[in-house]
Amino acid sequence: MASNNSIKQILIVAFALCIVCSVIVSTAAVALRPLQQANEENDRRSNILEVADMLEPGQSIDEQFEQITPRVVELRTGEYSDELDPETYSPFEAARDPAQSRTLSGEDDIAGLSRQEEYSVVYLVGDEDEPEQIIIPVRGQGLWGLMRGFLALEGDGNTIVGITFYSHSETPGLGGEVDNPRWKAKWEGKKVYDDLGEDGMPDIELVKGGASSETEIDALSGATLTSNGVTDLVQFWLGENGFGPYLDRFRESSEGA
Repeated sequence: MASNNSIKQILIVAFALCIVCSVIVSTAAVALRPLQQANEENDRRSNILEVADMLEPGQSIDEQFEQITPRVVELRTGEYSDELDPETYSPFEAARDPAQSRTLSGEDDIAGLSRQEEYSVVYLVGDEDEPEQIIIPVRGQGLWGLMRGFLALEGDGNTIVGITFYSHSETPGLGGEVDNPRWKAKWEGKKVYDDLGEDGMPDIELVKGGASSETEIDALSGATLTSNGVTDLVQFWLGENGFGPYLDRFRESSEGA
């Protein structure tokens, strides 16, 4: 009689356990995926509500989000597009697809993205034609990796309501202070453009030694590279290669209304 402790028996048992565990893990992953997607969607919506200063803890995220209308925007022209569903379209995933994105040159790629999607999504608070706020997704390289967040502007397309970063790998206590509510509060009321009639390029930036104008934000103490990264990503997404054409068209239509 063969021993139950033979190498063959041990290998058979180990292989069987691996198969069983793999089936269990795969089944759990498939079964939990809808829940994970729902949690991801709630987290995205929570961050959008938070940057707009509209998040009410304890209340339904879905009900609060009814005040917000997502629209797909073609970045090159700044025009709305109905070709894509804003509820399911992911600009971040599109940027990874060569068929839905473009390569950025070194001169244009100040945010360190390498590739940029052709379409993105804006979130309009209140009346879609005359929104109280415009919320745009922003991202760019920090010291240790990609920072992703949202920036909210008032209906004038120039005054900042708030900024939030929901994903980053910056150093806690230094660059990680992009999450600090006290620092984020310094963005409220600041201006993206110093003179809209001059060249349309964004003037907003982080500065050392204390902000002294409407377009300056205090830099993060001890985190020069992260601060530079925040300046670069904000200027990129509010400039001609980002949402600049959209904001130009938005302001023109608002003035003509």
